[in-house]
Amino acid sequence: MSDAQGPAPSTNTVAVPVTWRTRFSPRPGLARLRESWIAVAQIVVAATAAYVLAQVLLGHQTPMIAATVSISSLGLARDARPRRVVETVIGMLTGILLAEGLRLLFGTGWWQLAVALGVTMLVARFLSPAPHFAIAAAIQAAIAMILPVGPLPFSRLLDGLFGGVMAVVMTALLPRNPLAAVLREARVFFEGFDAAAARLVTALRRGDRLRAERGLEKARALQGPLDAWRASLESGRAIARVSPFLRSRRTELERQARILQAMDLAMRNLRVVGRRIVYVTDLGRELPVPGEAMAEIARAASLVGASLDDIAQEPVAREALLAIARRLDPAAMLPGASIGEQALVSALRPLVVDLLVATGLPPAEARAALPRL
Repeated sequence: MSDAQGPAPSTNTVAVPVTWRTRFSPRPGLARLRESWIAVAQIVVAATAAYVLAQVLLGHQTPMIAATVSISSLGLARDARPRRVVETVIGMLTGILLAEGLRLLFGTGWWQLAVALGVTMLVARFLSPAPHFAIAAAIQAAIAMILPVGPLPFSRLLDGLFGGVMAVVMTALLPRNPLAAVLREARVFFEGFDAAAARLVTALRRGDRLRAERGLEKARALQGPLDAWRASLESGRAIARVSPFLRSRRTELERQARILQAMDLAMRNLRVVGRRIVYVTDLGRELPVPGEAMAEIARAASLVGASLDDIAQEPVAREALLAIARRLDPAAMLPGASIGEQALVSALRPLVVDLLVATGLPPAEARAALPRL
């Protein structure tokens, strides 16, 4: 009989060969190049322009600080909002100013460097709570103390000012693509949201408390991706406000902000639903009716995620969610069920409202779509 059915599948773990191509794949590096080429262009143009202008207009032979201020102000970090760039520039100019003043008083040497760094960092921490502000000030103070004496006192402050101005100008005239970073972070969040919802659906259909707990863990882990999405979005909106070349992106970024705000609330309500599911699956009994309702909500949430790239998916997601919302009456959906099961259906209601708001429906209309209790 066993021969007719074929050999039993092997349960042994099979080793997967790892070649040097797998270990040293060029794809991550190429992805970083695609994401960073605009930032690199910003830095190159700003630093070179600041260096040349300091040479031509100020007559400085080696205006190194002009270039270093531009490079440090912009950086390769995704958060290149104008306000942050200006804060970094102010921090560096503070460091240069203090170093030049201390140099006039005490001269140069190892202990003068120590004094300049200590004073600069203490003053910077007093002026700003941002750690990068103090570090930027200290770096420029060290450079100003170590370099040979300039032609005139405080002349390096002008070099730094040129570098800072060019960094701010480049954020507007050669802006980084904010929408690409926002979409990338949003996709990561929705992938996590879908994974958490899928685990909770399986838990209900199988009456599996362990899967419910894992789904709840995944829902709790969504805060990091949401914060990354919010940081990218805030940076993108700030850049779009000052750049004339990003006017066409402002409407889309505002739409993203509306989706993010609604999904923040949806994430919190998904955790509430997850805790309810952990409770109702404790007996190990299958719950197909709330499981199917949760599955429909999960599918609609994935449509909300798809609308980030294709706005035509917004009305599709809205109609799907409205169809679910009209049926979310605990007594009608689960007549005679336990209080715990009906409480689970009640917990689904605010989750659906949040997802409806994410599709662009006003909150009042979203709440009105639910049956009265």
